[in-house]
Formats: sequence, C-alpha cells, structure tokens
Amino acid sequence: MSKFKILWADDEIEMLKPHVIFLKEKGYDVQTASSGDEALDLIESDRFDIMLLDENMPGMSGLETLEKIKNKRPGLPVIMITKSEEESIMEEAIGSKISDYLIKPVNPNQILLSLKKNLDTSRLVSEKTASDYQLEFRNIGMMLNERLDHHEWADIYKKLVHWELELDESEELGMEEVLLMQKAEANQQFSRFISENYESWLNNPEDAPVLSHTLFRKEIMPKVKNNESLFVVLIDNLRFDQWKIIEPIISEYFWVEREDTFYSILPTTTQYSRNAIFSGLMPSEIEKLHPGMWMNDEDKGSKNNFEKDLFGEQLRRLGSSIPFSYSKVLNLSYGKKLVERIPGMMNNPINIIIYNFVDMLSHARTDTEIIRELANDESAYRSITLSWFEHSPLFDALKEIARRKGKVIITTDHGSVLVKEAVKIVGDRETNVNLRYKQGKNLSYDSKQVMEVKNPDNIFLPKVNVSQSFVFAREDNFFAYPNNYNHYVNYYKDTFQHGGISLEEIIIPLVHLSPK
Repeated sequence: MSKFKILWADDEIEMLKPHVIFLKEKGYDVQTASSGDEALDLIESDRFDIMLLDENMPGMSGLETLEKIKNKRPGLPVIMITKSEEESIMEEAIGSKISDYLIKPVNPNQILLSLKKNLDTSRLVSEKTASDYQLEFRNIGMMLNERLDHHEWADIYKKLVHWELELDESEELGMEEVLLMQKAEANQQFSRFISENYESWLNNPEDAPVLSHTLFRKEIMPKVKNNESLFVVLIDNLRFDQWKIIEPIISEYFWVEREDTFYSILPTTTQYSRNAIFSGLMPSEIEKLHPGMWMNDEDKGSKNNFEKDLFGEQLRRLGSSIPFSYSKVLNLSYGKKLVERIPGMMNNPINIIIYNFVDMLSHARTDTEIIRELANDESAYRSITLSWFEHSPLFDALKEIARRKGKVIITTDHGSVLVKEAVKIVGDRETNVNLRYKQGKNLSYDSKQVMEVKNPDNIFLPKVNVSQSFVFAREDNFFAYPNNYNHYVNYYKDTFQHGGISLEEIIIPLVHLSPK
C-alpha cells in the first residue's frame, strides 16, 4: 500500500517537528506549510490524502483557508486544530464539512488516531469484519448441524443478514463468497425443516411460530388501544435485509421498541399470505367462510380486492368493534394523498396502510432491462430499495405520524429470493404461472427437488379438483418447462421470485416503533 500524503498547515510548524517525525515513522508522507497561502499553493501543485489545518493563523485564518480549500478540493478531508474551545468556531468549522476537530495541545497519538479514523477506517473495518465473521462462521456452522426450532432459525437468518450487510461495507470479497456458501447451506437445511414441520404447525398451532393468519390475533391486536393511534404499515414483499437497510433513517424519527420476525404461510405470495393476514384465516377457510372473497389461481382479476372486508370480519370474530382505516397505495399520486390524510387517521385506534412498491420493483427487475442493471445483485437490490424509501411519500407519511406521536408496526406479507437453478416440471394448461410454486393436476417433477403436497386440505389450501396437488420450489430453485427450456432459464435466472421455501421468503420482519 502506498503512503498516505498529509499536508499540515500551522504558523508554528517548526515547533511541531517532533509530531511530524512521529507521523513519518508511522509511514505517512508529511509536507508542511506555515500559512494559509502556502497551503493553497501546495494544494494547487500536488495531491494530498488529508490535511491538518491550524484554525488560528496570522493573515489568512484557518476558517478562511478552509473555505478556499473546499472550493478547490471539495473532496479533501480536513482535520481542524485549534486552541479555542468557542462553540461558534466549532460550529462554523463543522458546518464547513471538516472531518475532525482537535483542540491544542494535541499529542501525537491523538493525531494518529484521527488520521486512522479518516484514512484507514475502510481497511481496518474490513479486516475486523472478516475476522469477526470467521469466528461467527464456525458458530453458525455448528448450529446448522443441530435440530433447530423456529425461534433458532429466525435467529440464524438474522445473523446471516447482519453479516451480509457488514460484509457489504467491507472489501473482503473472499468472505462474501464464504457467506454465500453458508447461506446456501442454511437454506438447504431450512427447506428441509419447513417440509418436515409446516403441516404439523397448521394442525397443532400450539407448537407453531406466528404465521400469517395468526399475526393480527397474536401480535397486533394486543397492541391496539382506544386512546392511541396505531398504524400497521405493510410494505409488500419487504425482506428482513431490506428492513435493516431502511432502519437507520426511520430511527431518526422512531424508537425501535421490538424487532421481531414471523413466518409467511405457503405459498409465499400476496394472494395467499396477505389475504391470510387480514382475514386471520388460512386460504381454504376463507374460501369456505367467505366464498365471494376468495379467488383461485385460475380465476381472472385481482386476488386481493377484499382485504378491508376480510379484516372487518376478523375484528368481529375477535369481538372488537373499533373503528379502523384501510389504505392501499399503488402509485405515487395516491402516496402523496396518503400524507395529507394522516391527521384525520389519528382518530382511529388502528390504521392499515399497504404500500406496494417493493413487490413492483422485484417484478420490474425481472421484466425491465434497466432495472436489472440498477439492481444486479442482492446489495444493489437493497440499495435501490433504500433510495426509493428515502424519497417516497411513505417516508413522508411516517415522519408525519411520528410528529403526531402515532405508533407504527412495519411488516410485510412475504419476501423474495434470488433464484439460480432451474427445476423441470410438466403440467397441463390449467397449471399456474408462478415460478416458485405450482398447483394443478397431473404435475410431473422430481420429488427430491421440491416440497410436494398431494392433498391441499392438509395445509389448508383450496382444492379445485380431486387430483389437484401443490409443489413448492426450495432454496434458490425455480420451475421451468421442458419446452423452450434454455430461453426460459436464461430469462429468469438471477431474478427475485417468491412463492416457495427459503429463509428470505418465509422469515419476514415485524417491527414495533414508537415516536421520538
């Protein structure tokens, strides 16, 4: 690694020679200037990685020099050094975007620490992150060899997301590859876990995690109070890692009281999981109790038109008659109207907001070339989610809710997974088009590669005909038909899909926020 070049401007630079020698012994290339004018001349003729600048120099002051430096080299980090502890000077320096602020007398180690913080942070953090993950890798690996329950699987997924985000910020590409391998192993084991336990959870709910159809009854309704306003914000298709990437900016306005997860039902799609959330029922139960409010895969039209009515029915079954509002945001203009409606919604004990951008983003990434370019991997997908959220009416709505002291629960209906491997399947014309699950009659597939459910009644899914079955893709697989197989695979490989079994699709965020 080449030496970092430092420019140190101080009218008493001769008295600071021991400090300069100390830094040179530590491997830094240090050039000095005794005035602001001399420092500006050096900046014109040479390139520096960072500058140490005395605030109190005769002639051109440090703050005046700083302004000229920022005009000439706006990207040059500047550490201001001063004898003054006046708050106004500190504020002016900080407002001019200095990188650090040291008060004389400074010792060499103070300066060294500031330099490392500003120049070497990326390398030091990368090395520490890689070292820490190596230790965690062994711990997670040992856990994956044990018989885990649903709580432990949620913990493992949170750990994997944590390290995925940490390694995103580092330069240790080798560790990222190791993490991807461990995540793939975890998804393999998790798929087996779901295959072995899912049916039992539905028929013996005392052993089950919170699932889509029990979410309101177990987790949300106990938080509803007549003298408070609770906003349940369901961001369609929001994965846990996407929640973590928007958490820092939400935390400027809300305290994160609890950060939980729950399990989406199968199939992990809006039609099934979101209807289950608002009805408090499994899909086959919706079909039996409210036949006019359920549509099967082969039926034409929107599959989620009755969420408000289903939620009203769920409230009645729970013995509640509280007033509520329901808003579904499908476009930017309605999102802006939502912000205007927040004051009036504060009178309701519960307000439901469905925001349908992330799901549209995942579908657009499949179908639109420019979105594929912008979100070409997991990290970029998270980044584009953050960029959208920062500038969205949803963020404006949340800020307004915080200002009015409303409480918020952020959640979703399912996640999505980046698919890699195609699994061949054959079905008739009535077979649904989803890439991560298939339902129909006379389906032909390799049973070792899927979770198969021969009798949909066993997992409370509607049964259109006697011979109908469901199959779910596991891990990062997706279904492809033998006809035109290569074209199909090339088009859908490396796209985000949902409907099947993976950590990313099933273990999803449930976050309780209170206003600051």
